[in-house]
Amino acid sequence: MEIGIDSFAAASVGTGGDVQANSMDALAKLLERIEHADSAGLDVFGIGEHHRKEFLDSAPTMILAAAASRTKRIRLTSAVTVLSAADPVRVFQNFATLDLISKGRAEMVVGRGSFIEAFPLFGYQLEDYDELFSEKLDLLLNIRDNESVTWSGKFRPALKDQAIYPRPLQDPFPIWLGVGGTPASFVRAGTLGLPLMVAIIGGETHRFRPLIDLYKNAGAKAGHAPEKLKVGLHSLGYVGETTKDAVDDFYPGYAETFTRIGKERGWPPVTKSHFDAQNGPRGALLIGGPEEVAEKILRHSEALGGISRLTFQMDNASLSHEKLMRSIELIGQKVMPLVNA
Repeated sequence: MEIGIDSFAAASVGTGGDVQANSMDALAKLLERIEHADSAGLDVFGIGEHHRKEFLDSAPTMILAAAASRTKRIRLTSAVTVLSAADPVRVFQNFATLDLISKGRAEMVVGRGSFIEAFPLFGYQLEDYDELFSEKLDLLLNIRDNESVTWSGKFRPALKDQAIYPRPLQDPFPIWLGVGGTPASFVRAGTLGLPLMVAIIGGETHRFRPLIDLYKNAGAKAGHAPEKLKVGLHSLGYVGETTKDAVDDFYPGYAETFTRIGKERGWPPVTKSHFDAQNGPRGALLIGGPEEVAEKILRHSEALGGISRLTFQMDNASLSHEKLMRSIELIGQKVMPLVNA
């Protein structure tokens, strides 16, 4: 199983001082963590895409390209690229360039995103949410598979025998489909034969098994080989020296973040009992000491019928750079050997 980290490039919002200096420092430390993850033996590092004050990842390929120059073996991916509000031509060109810079270590996870700011920002209508994504995914895959493209759609000017460069080093270039809990998204990924990245940030992980089965059944029906239908899992997680240390470190920032987001979405404030339930044996959170987290990863994999990749999303909990660096070490030195034994 590949194990890695996803980051949303959290900014130091509300800490006072020079905002630009704080942002510069936050990005410098993020690059240091990616370099550290590479040295610690982690398999993959992903950067999200958001267009909000609290995140610095509105241009993820810029961050990934900077990381490519400082790393040697770790795979570099988006987590996720908000394709509905992007131009697939430019998305492909950016990632093809990243692939060349990284010497074949780039990937992308494409999805519709969990926030909506990108739609008005780039002139799209939210009611076209799914139609936009479906059309743009079709174009992106067409570009990946063909050097010259003839294509027409509803939301973008047509292309007629248009060559698109540069071409990536990897052929085919790895494109994963990032999904939440919508059955149609699982079916779409299976029908297209794309590897699946499932974001499970709450609830009980085993409840996603019917959706995973839906994905695999759709892939088999479309004629795709089982080994092509890989499943990855993106989870909120953090590894401490002990479970108590991990919970004490993670919970305050988690509660603040999800209570704040909850005000936007109509969720109730986070409570410690709710957190403990989410971090229980069947809950989605992966927060604990190395042994407990490794055991839980294996339980999640078994419950979902086997997963190929697991990524921790841990930097939205106001954890210090030093704690994040240590957690990366623990994942590489202790969690990965236990999972892959």
